[in-house]
Amino acid sequence: MLERIETKIRDVLRDHGRLNQDIQLIDVQTDLYKSGMTSHASVNVMLALEGVFDIEFPDHFLKRSVFGSIDSIRRALTELRVAC
Repeated sequence: MLERIETKIRDVLRDHGRLNQDIQLIDVQTDLYKSGMTSHASVNVMLALEGVFDIEFPDHFLKRSVFGSIDSIRRALTELRVAC
């Protein structure tokens, strides 16, 4: 299940993250902002994740650290009990 979540996260980041490198080459701990994602792109990522996983991020999740890495996004989704 975690692999499926990660795959979907990577797909969203590929399409909306505006990263300066191939998403498949980015480690789960890599800082996405250092990899080219802007705050504007992170909003697009958040909206896309909400659509893909049919969730809504609560206000306390709307901070840079939640969207800073694939791992932090996965932890947030897991906390929201996203099912794949």
